[in-house]
Amino acid sequence: MKTISSVVEHYIKTKPFLLSALSQGIINLTSLARNMMPELEQELGKDVKQGAIVMALKRLSEDLDFRLNHRILKVLKNLGEITVRSSLTDYTFAVSDTILDKQADLISEINSYQDIFYTSSRGVNETNIVVSDVVSHLVLKHFSNERLFQKQDKLASITVKLPKDNVSVPGVYYYIFQRLAWEGISINEVISTSNEFTVLVSEEEVDLAFKVIKDLKSL
Repeated sequence: MKTISSVVEHYIKTKPFLLSALSQGIINLTSLARNMMPELEQELGKDVKQGAIVMALKRLSEDLDFRLNHRILKVLKNLGEITVRSSLTDYTFAVSDTILDKQADLISEINSYQDIFYTSSRGVNETNIVVSDVVSHLVLKHFSNERLFQKQDKLASITVKLPKDNVSVPGVYYYIFQRLAWEGISINEVISTSNEFTVLVSEEEVDLAFKVIKDLKSL
């Protein structure tokens, strides 16, 4: 049986930015309830009092404050080293029978270079390679016969070390990416391991992105 509380919670959870704003207590609950009424009444099939919606929102916001913030903020306050690298190029190739051999050849050759950035990831249909501009010519050399979907240059990476308990706390990545989105920062790529993640952004936005992530430690 649907209740006002359950319908209100479902409504809020389907709107991520509203969910975060509610958990931070920066929304006028009366105004929000008024806007929600038509949809909630349609969902429940009956008239709903605005006061009942406000009370459901208040209870939900108090619950969200605990569930969303306390555990997540504990992780964010323990963020480790933040490393920034610039002058990167991002290549996206189609997966092929020869792509792994080409990657092996590339890695073998770039091993002779000092202090360069290299990372790769593979999806079902695409392989992604990110390298320092200084070795971009080697990517073009070894992958000349591969199908190139996309190339993006003038990128920078921000790599963040996460505390080990991040994997058991839901919402950590969501919270970080939400803050970046609020600042209008476009993320070109996300690369992660168990306890660190890297985002690629344009060089024009890297200073702001770094500040946003660094400021998370002082929330």
